[in-house]
Amino acid sequence: MSETIATQCCIAGGGPAGIMLGFLLARAGVRVVVLEKHADFFRDFRGDTVHPSTLELMAELGLLDAFLKVPHQQIETLSALIGDERVRMVDFRHLPTRCKFVALMPQWDFLAFLAGQARRYPSFDLRMSAQAVDVVRENDRITGVCATTPDGPLTIRAGLVVACDGRHSLLREKAGLVCDAFGAPMDVLWFRLSRLAADGPETFGHVEAGRMMIMIDRGDYWQCAYVIAKGGFDAIKAASLPGFRARVLAMSPFLGVRVEELRDWDDVKLLSVQVDRLRQWWKPGFLAIGDAAHAMSPIGGVGVNIAVQDAVAAANLLAASLREGKTADADLAAVQTRRERAVKLTQWAQLQIQNRLIGRVLAANSQIKAPAVLKLFNLFPLLRRIPARLIGLGVQPEHIDTPELTS
Repeated sequence: MSETIATQCCIAGGGPAGIMLGFLLARAGVRVVVLEKHADFFRDFRGDTVHPSTLELMAELGLLDAFLKVPHQQIETLSALIGDERVRMVDFRHLPTRCKFVALMPQWDFLAFLAGQARRYPSFDLRMSAQAVDVVRENDRITGVCATTPDGPLTIRAGLVVACDGRHSLLREKAGLVCDAFGAPMDVLWFRLSRLAADGPETFGHVEAGRMMIMIDRGDYWQCAYVIAKGGFDAIKAASLPGFRARVLAMSPFLGVRVEELRDWDDVKLLSVQVDRLRQWWKPGFLAIGDAAHAMSPIGGVGVNIAVQDAVAAANLLAASLREGKTADADLAAVQTRRERAVKLTQWAQLQIQNRLIGRVLAANSQIKAPAVLKLFNLFPLLRRIPARLIGLGVQPEHIDTPELTS
């Protein structure tokens, strides 16, 4: 049986952008429905870096102490092994924030925490196993969504529809928004290997001719990201799993027999890297944010935090007009204006690193040496604060500017 409901804002997608926006709007007294197509938040190998900018938002919301009780690891510094030389590149310990580290937290725990906080507000309605599959139009305005649920079709009439349904957003396609793709020279293979106390605690990257691997300390295991040339996964699989294990071991010999924990290709997940951005993020009655508006490269692990920043900016700019039922095109355009510069600059930096560094490394067939400019980071520790600020805070960190309205 089909059902129709009405709300002030309908959000498609229960990822970082969708849940954060839903939480902030409900906190500000807006009636909001969030649709998440999965039955739970548990998906492996999703972005799980919570940067100082996001931790600062938790503090502004009065939630930092509770948030930090959720199990996590903390990264204060980052280094890279380039050829046979270790370069210490990033030091978060001097940031002008309460938390001078990146928190590594499974994304399902991050989302469950935010959803739990949002459920304290009666205007927050999170519907799991509910997928928005089309938009509802009246004249030239989008006025709602059509969704599938376990109980049958659901139509949601809303003053505003927000697409937060990821880099393969169905709703932005249905809304007719145009996206520009900027390409990427690499893909990433994600996998886990057990970690021993003797391994050392530091998160680091290893760069060799034609190969790159990042290893992230997750307590009792290493989260590994093996960078390959774009579209190269089929060739790696064809060369056999033992061959891939040998590649991993060559990058990090200390792993030893632990590479045998990769029992089959199901233990290796492909992340197809893409960088794109909508030309216009909105149409009357419709807005896209997060990955639905701009897919980020995994470089710097900033995707989750950019999405959260989008959500904060959208809530700051739209909460009052949504409460009053008077959201205008100019309000939606203001969200894009507010966030687009930060997104463009971040993507530009990622593309420079992808094309000028990573692409060249993957194409190299002779020994890699650390560039002279990177060697300066070992000689002058102050330089490590520059990438720390760009990664940890971003170009334009947002701040909570919505009130908490309980009635």
